[in-house]
Amino acid sequence: MQVTPTTRSASRPRRAVPAAPTLAYAPHLAETLPRLRQLYDRRAGDRIFARFPLPTPALKRFAQRYGEGFCEYPSVPERIAFWDEHLGELGALEDDNLPAAYLSEMDQGLYGGMLGGKAQFLSDPATGWISSMVKPLLRDWSELDRLRFDPEHAWWRRYLEQLERYVEAASGKFCLSHFILIDGLNFVFELVGATGTYLALDEHPAEVRRAIEFAFDLNVRVQEAFFDRVPLFEGGTASNMAGWLPGGRIVSESVDPFHMTSVDYFERWGREPVERMLNHFDGGVFHLHGNGRHLLEAVCSLRGVKAIFLGDDKPFPAAFDIRHELRARAGDVPLILQAEYEPFRAALAERSLPGGMLYVVAGAPDASAANRLMDEVRAYSV
Repeated sequence: MQVTPTTRSASRPRRAVPAAPTLAYAPHLAETLPRLRQLYDRRAGDRIFARFPLPTPALKRFAQRYGEGFCEYPSVPERIAFWDEHLGELGALEDDNLPAAYLSEMDQGLYGGMLGGKAQFLSDPATGWISSMVKPLLRDWSELDRLRFDPEHAWWRRYLEQLERYVEAASGKFCLSHFILIDGLNFVFELVGATGTYLALDEHPAEVRRAIEFAFDLNVRVQEAFFDRVPLFEGGTASNMAGWLPGGRIVSESVDPFHMTSVDYFERWGREPVERMLNHFDGGVFHLHGNGRHLLEAVCSLRGVKAIFLGDDKPFPAAFDIRHELRARAGDVPLILQAEYEPFRAALAERSLPGGMLYVVAGAPDASAANRLMDEVRAYSV
């Protein structure tokens, strides 16, 4: 029997088409988010991605206001105004990024400050960040049992209030990035310092494991509070390193203490706590400094790893200069690395950029030049 095509009845309701995601400071998201989804779902091994951080008037004003070095804890309205202005001034970019403020003050200072540590703040005029750190909390391991989480502590109240104010200010314009965990040996650093931590792995292993357990509970509390108050964007997490990570609540993990150890130490002391955290949430993104690249294969094998940012630190080769080697070592795990504008443009023309990588390209003349280069980035295939 032949079936004759019919037209849709005028009375038959049409299926609703989902509206494209919108942010005032990122009008290009309808194209950007599908690209980033392909990258972090590991379906873009033959394609490249790029972000173009540019200096802005807001950054210049920040540098004039703070300079570089120690500073006081800044006012929340001032910090919100900085992020609003800085991200708004980048709104003309059409790169692979999601505009997001980073709660840089809630760094080491939050985790250590909640337990009685005195926080110090440092400003970085290049990024607009004001980060924090604390001196070691314990005089010796006998004080470990005095650590308690207090929901009435000033740092915890400050954190929750700042989250709420940022969410209100960002609504419809930009997102809030996840921020770093201070768990595992990173937390032990907060307690007894770096040297004390390495010595304690042999001299006080039981206490170290108790501290790691305490750190897990504390970090889960901090991150749960973040995700309870900060809405996911299109089902994913905004990330200062990765742009946007699909698939739920993705955390920002750190294996920094193992940069100064062998891989064996990471396997003994790092893998289980990290994978436990990634499993509690929906995975995580990592960063490796120049002296931590020996950990690349181990971190790539973690259950739940979404991407790895490869930092540049002297005297180690720039990641961009050894990009083919790093790409081969990482398998299909998405990598994020830094590049300068002219070398990146030359490599793009020479078609010598490995795929499955997000390049953070500094030094573009302006947004127009970056957008023109993005046309070539989107058309590139390995």
